[in-house]
Amino acid sequence: MRRRHLLALPGTLAPVAAAAQTVPEVDLLLVLAVDASGSIDADEFRLQREGYAEALSHPAVLAAVSGKRLGAIGVAMVEWGSPGGAATVVDWMRVADTRSAHALAEAVLAAPRSRQSWNAIGDALDHCARIIQAAPFRAAEKVIDLSGDGPDLRSLRSATEARDDAVAAGISINALAVAAAGQVTRYGEPLAETYRREVIGGVGAFVVTAEDRRDIARALRAKLIREIA
Repeated sequence: MRRRHLLALPGTLAPVAAAAQTVPEVDLLLVLAVDASGSIDADEFRLQREGYAEALSHPAVLAAVSGKRLGAIGVAMVEWGSPGGAATVVDWMRVADTRSAHALAEAVLAAPRSRQSWNAIGDALDHCARIIQAAPFRAAEKVIDLSGDGPDLRSLRSATEARDDAVAAGISINALAVAAAGQVTRYGEPLAETYRREVIGGVGAFVVTAEDRRDIARALRAKLIREIA
């Protein structure tokens, strides 16, 4: 009986191993974590979505993708704000060419706005880390790209704790601070400085600043090229 059991064991493991081998590989898993909190009115939200759609389908971004080893990345979009309420509004999509980039841009524009409030950045980072771990693609590089117009205010878990756990899991976090020149946070410092201290982490982590949501397309385009290339 024991011998039959041992002989059967490889057969029970084979389907698992085969399934792991069939998971598509991409160069990068990228989660766009977008601020959808109550501080953003309908017009600002539209400008933000349009900026993301424009940047994601820009030829310079596609050139950065095509220059990678596999020439493909996986992208998902998350909206955050409410404590514990971050929501995936665009599930994982593979981007490898103009057609797939335009499909992603259309999905970004078409996704309904999630219900959010406050600024729970730590909870957003935890949500993004979870969907990276459950992604339908595998990649050596994993990045959370968080944008926002304010600091962490009411997370169930602090941004620094969530950041440190994500980095320990091999995920890098970069940030886009949407803040007018001269604007300071409750800490009396520019938002980019707060994000640099509390949010970003991992090898080569960085912060980019946009002056307002009309500037998001430019800032995000430069940021995506840097992250991908």
